[in-house]
Formats: sequence, structure tokens, C-alpha cells
Amino acid sequence: MFNDITFAYPWVLYFLILIPLLLVWYFLKGRKNSTSIKYSSLSILKDSPVTLRERLRYVPIFFRMTALCFLIIALARPQSFTAGENINTEGIDIAMVLDISGSMLAEDLKPNRLKAAKVVIDNFVKGRVSDRIGLVVFAREAFTQCPLTIDYNVLRNLLLEIRSGMIEDGTAIGNAIANGVNRLKDSDAKSRIIILLTDGVNNSGEVDPISAAEIAKTFGVRIYTIGVGTRGQAPYLVKTPFGTRYQMVPVEIDEDVLKEISGITDGKYFRATNNRALKEIYEKIDKLEKTKIEITSYRNAKELYYSWLGGGLIFLLMELGLSGTIFRKIP
Repeated sequence: MFNDITFAYPWVLYFLILIPLLLVWYFLKGRKNSTSIKYSSLSILKDSPVTLRERLRYVPIFFRMTALCFLIIALARPQSFTAGENINTEGIDIAMVLDISGSMLAEDLKPNRLKAAKVVIDNFVKGRVSDRIGLVVFAREAFTQCPLTIDYNVLRNLLLEIRSGMIEDGTAIGNAIANGVNRLKDSDAKSRIIILLTDGVNNSGEVDPISAAEIAKTFGVRIYTIGVGTRGQAPYLVKTPFGTRYQMVPVEIDEDVLKEISGITDGKYFRATNNRALKEIYEKIDKLEKTKIEITSYRNAKELYYSWLGGGLIFLLMELGLSGTIFRKIP
């Protein structure tokens, strides 16, 4: 009955202790009171049946005590509260730009660079709340794998389908940035960013990477660049006349260009030489680009004493009515 109910004046409820005390007093007083009219003998009435009125003689006192109980509860002001939160967010639009060229199959990151990047990006997406995220993949050309969306399940499934060889081999960093900017340029989000991951040097495409960065700056897009690959040489699985074998290939990442791209757009450049470093880079970007969330809590009170007050008055009127009519006593 009193689940989720609080009382404005809970100390008033201590007066409920009076009810059993009043009942005890009432019955003790009733026993001591003697009748006002004396008869010589009532022996002739001892075998008379007990009437219904006599059986119900305690109903008025029951109504009186119930009325008193209800009135005490009403005085304590029972209330129920509804609480909630209004959440206002300032979302961030993010274009994930991923290199899927053949060199991303190098195994200096485990199981290889591309699969390691997909795992880290997937975890990054799972950690976002209300941001729109899109996915651009590139090699010799660049195309949108997933437009900006808040349906993270769709995005993650499309990320899962990415594989090397979907596009002719090459590294078109400028085209990739231009495609990402095209996804973001009409956005009305407070913050728009590109996270570009590559392991090579720009050698394809019609758009120069620095020119693409200047375009991104014009549209207020910040670019975080990530160079992925160990320093020196990395193991790469190649087919030979003697079967598939590992071959050490040089790691060539144009860090100067990636640094310049991020510098032009007020972003940052990171280098990931292993799985742990790549994971930590995305965690850093996640902290740098957090959605602003404003939470306003509210708590509304609903007064519940009306029903208790009404019930108490009804029982009191019933007690007065019965005591003055059906259960009226002879003085």
C-alpha cells in the first residue's frame, strides 16, 4: 500500500500508537461502567437470543478508530514522486576513413593491420552514444562504405564486410579525405572530424592530400591521422613459385604529410606500431572528442492525502450516524 510513498511529516505517524491504547481504554471503561437504570432481576431474559444489533455493538467504535487512523495518515501528508532526466546532447559527426590497400595485410600487427584496425574501430563505435558515424574506405580510389548514421549495428556489420581487394590497389589519401569531407560538409553538428588510418604514401587519386586538408579546414572539419605499421620492415605473406611464404617488406609511411594534414585542420597525428598502441590511440581520440551531454534531473510530487482525508471523514460520519440511530444507547 505504501510502496513508493513518502510522508512530508512522518513524525505525525507516531500518533497511530494512540489507537490501540484508546481501544484498551474503551473496553476497560465499558466493563467498569454500570447501567443507569436498575432492575430487580434480569433472570427472565437470560435465555433470550442475542440480537444482530447486540452482535454489532462494536461497529461504531471500529468506525471511530478507522476514521482516526485515516485522519492521522492524512495529516502526515503522503506523497508520491516521479523522477526523470532531460538529456540534451551536442552530437559529433565522425567519418572513419580506412586504408584497405594490399599493404594493410602486413602482419606486424596481429593478425594483420586491417583486421587489427577493424577491431579497434568496432570498439570505438560501441563506445559512442549519440554521434553520427560514417565509414569511408580507400585504396586507389575512395568510396563510402556507410553514410553518417546513428544505427551502429548497421555500421558495424558493414565494417565487418570490409576486406582488402575490394578496390584496385593503391593509396589515394587525398581522395579519401575529400570523400570524408563530402560526407561532413553539410552537417550541422557542433564538431565534425575525420579519423584517417593509413600505412602508406599517397600514390594515387586526383586530389592532393594537402589540398584536401585545406578543403577540410574550410568546412571546419578536424582530421586525426594515424600511421599504422612497425618501424623498419614488416612480415608480409606473398605467393611465390614455391608456395605462400612470408617476406619482409619495408614500412613506408609518409609521416610528414600526415602531420601536415592534421596540423592544417587543428587535429593530431599518431603512430601505431603495434596493436596496443593502436588501441590507445583510438582511446585518446575518444576522450578528445566527447559528445557534450547536459542532464537535467527533475522530481515531481503528487499529494495523496485527499483520499485518506476523505476516507476518514466518511468513517467519522458513519460512526456518528450509527451511534445516534441504530446503536443509540439509553442514558
